[in-house]
Amino acid sequence: MHQLQKLTFLLFISIGTFSPYKAQSIDKTDYVELSAEFLKKNMEGKEVKAEVSKIKNIPADSLHKYLKNPSAKKAFWINIYNAFILYQLKNDPTLYEDRSEFFSNSSFTVAGRKLSFDDVEHGILRRSTWKYSLGYIKNPVAPDFEAKFRLGEVDERIHFALNCGAKSCPPVAIYNAENYEKKVNTVARNFLKRVSTYNKVENKVHTTSIFSWFRGDFGGTNGIRSTLIRYEVLPKESDATIEFEEYDWTLDLNNYYE
Repeated sequence: MHQLQKLTFLLFISIGTFSPYKAQSIDKTDYVELSAEFLKKNMEGKEVKAEVSKIKNIPADSLHKYLKNPSAKKAFWINIYNAFILYQLKNDPTLYEDRSEFFSNSSFTVAGRKLSFDDVEHGILRRSTWKYSLGYIKNPVAPDFEAKFRLGEVDERIHFALNCGAKSCPPVAIYNAENYEKKVNTVARNFLKRVSTYNKVENKVHTTSIFSWFRGDFGGTNGIRSTLIRYEVLPKESDATIEFEEYDWTLDLNNYYE
């Protein structure tokens, strides 16, 4: 009888170990790759219904565990933001007629949570920073989902990676955990050199108003100047006066990094 019980127990363990149902419960999805594929297909004008459904139904806990690496987290949410911008505006450009409503309305779903573009940009990527505070005031009562997924600290370079559909926006690039650091620096350098003009005689630089809107993220005027020096727009140790160019909100959905 004892031997029979032992055999039964071993059989039970074997069935549990090799059960196909148990194997199916392990989610091995590369969520950053999913976000990249979603963005790539939008850039190419391909059908994305399958990706929209997959992103909507990602288990939130699985996504949270997967995005432990800060570069992976930034890559995922930047790709998601840029992809849904393209997805929505290519399908219905009239949405851009009321930009305030377009950015603030909850209009897409990620991991079971309906989100707005403001939720992703200011809540998750800017770590619960109030949209109209120039980067200086945090939201002390952030929603649970936002608090769960937001960055540990703000990376000001996200402002050179997010594309809101306007002509003056930085270009759309596809990011992953491995290429994030190199690519975001390359995109930032190219963008800032393109939109900035330094007058040596007047010791003045004209540059993107993105700096003005999010000056707190960059560390104020000195931080903005340091960023322009870092990306070789300004010479080292420059004390140039900074002036911000007017933003061109003309819709441009073909602004891609090559």
